[in-house]
Amino acid sequence: MPVTYDLDGQKRVYATWARFYDRIYQRLLARPQREAVAAACACGPDILEIGVGTGLTLPYFTPGSRVFGADLSLDMLKVAARKVVGQKLSHVHGLMVMDACRLGFGAERFDAVTAQFVITLVPDPEQALAEMDRVLKPGGEIVISSRLVDDGGFLAPFWSALAPLSKAVGWSSDFKVSRLTGWAKATGRYETVHVGRGYFKVVRLRKLTSVGKS
Repeated sequence: MPVTYDLDGQKRVYATWARFYDRIYQRLLARPQREAVAAACACGPDILEIGVGTGLTLPYFTPGSRVFGADLSLDMLKVAARKVVGQKLSHVHGLMVMDACRLGFGAERFDAVTAQFVITLVPDPEQALAEMDRVLKPGGEIVISSRLVDDGGFLAPFWSALAPLSKAVGWSSDFKVSRLTGWAKATGRYETVHVGRGYFKVVRLRKLTSVGKS
């Protein structure tokens, strides 16, 4: 059964999650989040994080970074803003309510774009990836961390069956790695430089400096 999406419904879910999100996910997601942030920082100082949420990742960025965070949920961003002030995170240059499929930034603005535990939840992941591509400089990377299913894995049918239930609590269970790597290949402008292993994976897609270069 196909899974449908409701942005207003997602906002309501995350308004509730904002109150206790950190207590549940801070330790659980720390490893892939730190890995994704390190990869993004290695690309250059100007970084956009899509789905920044309550700002769990913001302390992980290097002090010389210039980080902008975008999220659909104002309630989540309010928590993130308190972290920025309380922890004196001067490398965070802005937090804004924004739809991942309609980013309000100019073309080729960022050295890296990272999307952590959000690509599986947006209404149109390919449109979100296209927006990341638009705002990313050539040579930069799209860095995604999420719960991603290995193609052909023996548990794939189980995760697909679980999808409607997991969506109801703001999660996704059946998003396959090939949806990212396939998109990268189809553009002709990206190469897949890393696909992690384990329950939570980090995937890195590098934008070529010229078409046809590998």
